[in-house]
Amino acid sequence: MPGVPFEMKGMMTDDVIPRLTEKFTLPFIIHKTLLTAGVGESFLAEQIKDFETSLPSNIKLAYLPSYGMVRLRLSSSGFDKSAIENQINSYFETLQSLVKENLVTNEDEPIAKVLGKLLINKNKTMATAESCTGGYIAHLITTIPGSSSFYKGSIVSYDNDVKEDLLNVSSTTLSTFGAVSEETVKEMLTGVLNKIKSDYAIAVSGIMGPDGGTPEKPVGTVWIAAGNDQNMITQKINFRFDRVRNIELTAINALTMLRLFIKKSE
Repeated sequence: MPGVPFEMKGMMTDDVIPRLTEKFTLPFIIHKTLLTAGVGESFLAEQIKDFETSLPSNIKLAYLPSYGMVRLRLSSSGFDKSAIENQINSYFETLQSLVKENLVTNEDEPIAKVLGKLLINKNKTMATAESCTGGYIAHLITTIPGSSSFYKGSIVSYDNDVKEDLLNVSSTTLSTFGAVSEETVKEMLTGVLNKIKSDYAIAVSGIMGPDGGTPEKPVGTVWIAAGNDQNMITQKINFRFDRVRNIELTAINALTMLRLFIKKSE
């Protein structure tokens, strides 16, 4: 097999797996995955410990934490596909009921897709105003096929002049509270809603590092706003990782916040 990843994956899909299935009788492998947010792996493990203990030996539970979220995956294998699916579906229903307060989706899909499906179902749109993430939230959204049906666009206001000129953030707000503040992200949110004419929006501003922090606002300080033209919610988060991970965590938390805002608005 070649070492170049995309070449290896292509050969595995197009040549190796088909040859293996022709030559051998292989068992079916079934996975069922759900996504949770708002609690950590240890909390979930305690919450579902009795369930995990009760699982039959042929069903395995995996904890897959990533960026403030945890995927829970049930897996099983065997030669009777229908029997395996029926068994694992039954346990998967129980698992969903146990974590329903923190359940995001019962499919193995990213938060951007979950949010997109929610907006499509409501026939609503969203936009983003990004400072510290530099368009990364827009990137996550537009990797989803069909995102043009719910995503209208982004204003990447990395410089304060852009915040003022395009998002109508007050120069007084910036000089008094700074670019990384609740007051600024609220005005950024209002500005992008007015400029792009979407139903909902996200605004983020922060200090991603490795430089730029102060004792009052250390590296990793982020403000996020999510909402619509009637109401919005804000949150301050202090991350403690490197620049790339801080950006990724900011994006995931912002998407999660907007989803929660829309769900609570229902």
